[in-house]
Amino acid sequence: MNASLNPVTRHNWTLAEVTALLQQPFNDLIFTAQTVHRQHFNANRVQVSTLLSIKTGACPEDCKYCPQSGHYNTGLDKEKLMEVQKVLEEAQRAKDIGSTRFCMGAAWKHPSAKDLPYVLEMVKGVKAMGMETCMTLGKLDQEQTQALADAGLDYYNHNLDTSPEFYGNIITTRTYAQRLETLSYVRDAGMKICSGGILGMGESIADRAGLLMQLANLPEHPESVPINMLVKVAGTPLENAEDVDPFDFIRMLAVARIMMPLSHVRLSAGREQMNEQMQSLAFLAGANSIFYGEKLLTTGNPQADKDMQLFERLGIKPEAHEEYADEVHQAAIEHALIEQRNSSLFYDAATH
Repeated sequence: MNASLNPVTRHNWTLAEVTALLQQPFNDLIFTAQTVHRQHFNANRVQVSTLLSIKTGACPEDCKYCPQSGHYNTGLDKEKLMEVQKVLEEAQRAKDIGSTRFCMGAAWKHPSAKDLPYVLEMVKGVKAMGMETCMTLGKLDQEQTQALADAGLDYYNHNLDTSPEFYGNIITTRTYAQRLETLSYVRDAGMKICSGGILGMGESIADRAGLLMQLANLPEHPESVPINMLVKVAGTPLENAEDVDPFDFIRMLAVARIMMPLSHVRLSAGREQMNEQMQSLAFLAGANSIFYGEKLLTTGNPQADKDMQLFERLGIKPEAHEEYADEVHQAAIEHALIEQRNSSLFYDAATH
């Protein structure tokens, strides 16, 4: 459903309104978020996704939180773009165990003219298998965006990270306006959007409110809104940043759910640092999407079998694509867990 045409969505939030939501008594906020959540989603279903990292490290951007940046010495290996055939082999393997969406991420400022044709072949190949496709490749121009859409790309991930006011403290190699421009190009080309941000970079409550206001006041809400807890990686400028209060993180998820009621709210990076009680609070607050497996691009993610055990204890099941039964998805995920323990190819990502 087009969120901008739905009467339950708003696109005129003020900073004062969002700040007031973030500062509500905790129980009131969670109750409201869960009430909104149940109006639009099955409260006991969570979207579970994986992503293949098709190119890692040596990114020219200077995002202070990111180990992929070539500006910092984090010990991350620099890898070339994966061969198309290897990507398609992984996609076929994913499909064979019941996967319906295949996501691919590359550590680029933007796709080069040299690499884009290979990326387009990846999209076309995965689409030919009957799967949904998702990519994160950095900044796009209109021509690149249209080429991706023509190839059949369904979703594009491009995060805003924080408020416009705080953004310059974190990134200097790309402007906020350029990020919004890429999102606009993606929408104009008819693709769906994943876009969210990060907590724990030294931002204020007003900055957190500003991020949510930016996302919710887009002409259409992002179909997926990843909310990340900063994963402090040695070698990055934010390796010693102050920890986020867990309750503040839950508040962010809850307000995202209230403001963008039709979007999937993704509990993303930082989940490895969260105990089961905090994760269950996140689901109660309206988070209904996670990435599982060994890695979140280059930062750790909870072991996938622990995720499934937690789901079972909470009575939650993976959200099934409409063409697949719950049992098929459950079996596919359990099979994937075994495969991932012996594979360095699959990464789960808050996709950046």
